[in-house]
Amino acid sequence: MLDRRLIILAAISLAAAIAFMTLGLRGNIAFVLQLRGLKLLALVQVAVSIAISTILFQTVTANRILTPSIMGLDALYLFGQTALVFLLGGLGYSNLNAGMKFSAEVLLMIALAMGLLWPLLRTRLDMNLMLLMGVTLGLLFRSLSALLSRLLDPNAFAIVQTASFANFNTLRADLTVLGTIVTLVAAVLCWRARHILDIIGLGRETAIGLGVHWTKAAAGLLLLVAVLVAVSTALVGPVAFFGLLVAALAERLMRTQRHALLLPAAALVAIIVLVGGQTLLQHGLGGASTLGVVIEFAGGLIFLMLLVLGSRK
Repeated sequence: MLDRRLIILAAISLAAAIAFMTLGLRGNIAFVLQLRGLKLLALVQVAVSIAISTILFQTVTANRILTPSIMGLDALYLFGQTALVFLLGGLGYSNLNAGMKFSAEVLLMIALAMGLLWPLLRTRLDMNLMLLMGVTLGLLFRSLSALLSRLLDPNAFAIVQTASFANFNTLRADLTVLGTIVTLVAAVLCWRARHILDIIGLGRETAIGLGVHWTKAAAGLLLLVAVLVAVSTALVGPVAFFGLLVAALAERLMRTQRHALLLPAAALVAIIVLVGGQTLLQHGLGGASTLGVVIEFAGGLIFLMLLVLGSRK
């Protein structure tokens, strides 16, 4: 039987989607609906992928204030954008084939994740040490990005700054559909593994005692996290604190650690935040700001609140 809170969240997300598609319709209605439909699909895909990846990452690491960005994937993406602008210039960067660029970015981020996970599988590396490696690589990529940024001319630097925030305005239909397929497959895999996730959430020793091969399960889940983050980041750009925001809200609403409720709740909250936020900014505030900046600001506040509340326990 469906939880009443999930039904309410689903109704709100549906209302947000309808408002996004219908508010302010004018001109060529068919063209506008097609454009908004593509944008809505991208918003839903990014919302679901970031929400699921954050819940999985927090479950495996047993830490509710961490996000997948700690693995350095966002920093690698930003370094890649900066390096491309530095090597090709602003015009060359703008003329890159979008499909090839998307594929290269996804493969690079997955390769980084596999490089971090390989020692975990080979030598039973401690999870904390793997996370420390990710933080170190993230600092390295950010430092290299800052170095290259100082060597760019102002116009090229403006292009890099634009790529540093999530952008939901310039989307390709083929890439959005590909990202949606990957997200759907990942969501199905996560749903089938929801009971195993409940066991993993009890801790490494308890999970092993209950018959879970913790090392392989953790590595597989982290690789799935990397794929979801890579696809969504390559499609719209980095959204570091968004997952933390929706995961925290979902936990407060559901008041449970059962993944059968937590996963769909986080996905629905993420859809409400993204689709509803984009609708409000676009039609209520006249596009006065960008959604990515607002989400990062709100997510940063939630992060600080979690740190303060955690220190008082």
